[in-house]
Amino acid sequence: MMDTAKPVLTVKNLKAYYQMAYFGIDREVRAVDDITLTIRENEVYGIAGESSSGKTSLIKTFAAAIRPPLRIVDGSMSFTFGDKVIDPYTASKAEVDAIRWKNLSYIMQGSMSLLNPVRRIKHSFHDFAFRPMGLPKKEFWAAVEAHLERLGLPANVLSAYPHQLSGGMRQRVIIALATVCRPNFIIADEPTTALDVVVQKDVLAMIRNVQREMRSSVVFVTHDMGVHANIADRIGIIYAGRLVEEGPTSVLFKAPKHPYTAHLVGSLPRIGDTTQKVSLEGRPPNLASPPQGCRFHPRCPMAIDKCKKDIPPLETVGNDHRSACWRSDEVGPPETLASQHPGGTA
Repeated sequence: MMDTAKPVLTVKNLKAYYQMAYFGIDREVRAVDDITLTIRENEVYGIAGESSSGKTSLIKTFAAAIRPPLRIVDGSMSFTFGDKVIDPYTASKAEVDAIRWKNLSYIMQGSMSLLNPVRRIKHSFHDFAFRPMGLPKKEFWAAVEAHLERLGLPANVLSAYPHQLSGGMRQRVIIALATVCRPNFIIADEPTTALDVVVQKDVLAMIRNVQREMRSSVVFVTHDMGVHANIADRIGIIYAGRLVEEGPTSVLFKAPKHPYTAHLVGSLPRIGDTTQKVSLEGRPPNLASPPQGCRFHPRCPMAIDKCKKDIPPLETVGNDHRSACWRSDEVGPPETLASQHPGGTA
């Protein structure tokens, strides 16, 4: 993926917090805290990080799907679709509704909870896609069936109820539903969760094939680094609400420049590797009261006093590669983790 490709999504210093007041006590959870990134045309951008890192909150802001208590408190975000630039948080509701499904689409996790259990699949396609596609009814259904055929789904799936389909088939239907309008930008929120590895492989191939055919940009969210290795062009690593590293997938796997990324990559099993895996001690911080300085420092084997006091900026450390670490030049490849943290084995 060339770093000269045009941006589709531009995010600058974005902050989105959960702001709550219960029993006279104000509480603020900094789920998305000062994130700056760009997602380009025709690329798959992976977002990785452990549970409660802020991944889902971040993509909710991308989808303009946030609801109180989650609020945008600072920063900016804009989409570029052709010659149209739109900030979903300053645009009118009508303008935002006009880009949904046609330009901006969302593949959600949990297919059974998304499809209405008492309505046939065809009603979901009509509800979501009929208005954005703007076709007469006969042409609309012809286009839907042609799209299903391209994705390897039989047309008779439209007559089925969700419970009559397997989990893998329902997930394929969700992907077809999210892409039938041929959107420019697709958000995929852990679409392979709860699928067995064989079905997972087919679903990943389906998403990649759709992306290549339509030349869409895809944001792919999962905690599984093995999945990212198979589908993502670039990866952004999220830790405790902050973007701590970003770079081409091959670079992050071979030469990570943040200790947290090195641990994520080092946790993957490898054929013939019988050594014990290094684990991280401790747990992610409470985002209502995150630690001073680098948020990873309480768990980092490389932390120094500066890490405990000052927030490291996200700086360029290579071609299209950024890291937020005061000691990024000293981070070794994943296989050196044992020497950095000899006491932590899984």
